[in-house]
Amino acid sequence: MNLTRVFHTSTFRMALVYLVLFGISSLVLLSFVYWATAGISTSQIDETIQAEVTGLGEQYRNNGLTGLISIVRERSQDQRQSLYLVIDGNGNKLVGNLNAWPNVETQKGGWLEFKYQRPVGGKLEVHRARGRHLLLDGGFQLLVGRDIHELQRVEKIMRQTLAWAVALTICLGLVGGVFMSRNFLRRIEVINKTSREIIAGDLHQRVPVMGREDELDRLARNLNKMLDQIERLVTGMRQVTENIAHDLRSPLNRLRSRLEVTLMGEPSENNYREALELTIGDTEALLETFNALLSIAQAESGQPDGAMADFDLSALAEGISELYEPVAEEKSITLARQIEAGVKLHGNRHMLSQALANLLDNAVKYCSEDTNEMAGKIVIVVRQTDAGPQLIVADSGPGIPVEDKDRVLARFVRLESSRTSSGSGLGLSLVAAVAKLHEAEIILEDNLPGLKVSIKFTAEST
Repeated sequence: MNLTRVFHTSTFRMALVYLVLFGISSLVLLSFVYWATAGISTSQIDETIQAEVTGLGEQYRNNGLTGLISIVRERSQDQRQSLYLVIDGNGNKLVGNLNAWPNVETQKGGWLEFKYQRPVGGKLEVHRARGRHLLLDGGFQLLVGRDIHELQRVEKIMRQTLAWAVALTICLGLVGGVFMSRNFLRRIEVINKTSREIIAGDLHQRVPVMGREDELDRLARNLNKMLDQIERLVTGMRQVTENIAHDLRSPLNRLRSRLEVTLMGEPSENNYREALELTIGDTEALLETFNALLSIAQAESGQPDGAMADFDLSALAEGISELYEPVAEEKSITLARQIEAGVKLHGNRHMLSQALANLLDNAVKYCSEDTNEMAGKIVIVVRQTDAGPQLIVADSGPGIPVEDKDRVLARFVRLESSRTSSGSGLGLSLVAAVAKLHEAEIILEDNLPGLKVSIKFTAEST
């Protein structure tokens, strides 16, 4: 994989920003540790020196110069880190393990830092020391110091370690950023590859889900859902085109043939009127078909006319059933209502009214018309369940065979038993599309006899 592409990824830039922030934080933290450690060591040395200076000053005041020289000579024999020197007013050394007074200026408070030679392993080495100068009565001067060579060596090691830590942090951060970017870019390339294949026409391709449950997996699932919806819409559009070409070709040819025959026949006002009336009837049927297809397309696209809002499903069912009641009475069909009052629903009222009208229209059309012993019966039910609102339309018609119950929800599907009746085969297709729009479940069941259509809405729809 080209590293140039890796360096231009947003992941690498984010890793670089995080690296800078982490590097600055680490530098500040390690610098604080270094400062605190070095400061504590220096403070301990100063406190030790101060304590010795105070003690030796008391010794001089109590026992005089002889007592001071005696104790300094005794302490000077200790070859550890302590340094001592007592000189007279002329600068001559009286006692101590320093050869001469350091040639440096005394700082505020009597403190000074200087270099001196110290025998180590038979060799003289130049070490640094820190001490305090005390002026005694009689012109005598006392210098008490501590070798800080080891402290400075430790500080140098700490500074080097700090520098290496920062450098390693930057290197590891860059390597980690490249690794993360390569991995991220590899997964993005999979999505791009799938997109290119879909653009090329393979609508069955889907983005792989790695199973890591991270944001890329969530993105892949959402993209796959979108692709499923796009494939359904494209497939539906292709089916609509094919069905229109197949099912509407015959009525259009019949319409043209009728007009041609009328024109070739004997000119007559009655013939022309009859032909025009039949033509108007055919065009109305064609318009109804196209309007139904448009409604189905709007429902399946998820953007129907009219916004989703809360409305009273019970009142909607009451109103539409009252419209179909006279039609049912003309066919000696009983239209019974079992509508629970106050059932609310969040959805598209216009689309649901179309779907309910289609169900009642089909029920009236196919319901039994035996007016001798048992008249046909239609029952419309609206009720509120624990799972959510439920809408049911049941009739006592011929019903639908089990093997055809899934097929009848497709466009332009008409069973053999309904070939002789008018219709386009789009009624149940619209109902299915509206149910899908509202994320509801549509179930076709036997009513023994007849068909029972149930639309079960979810509790979130209320």
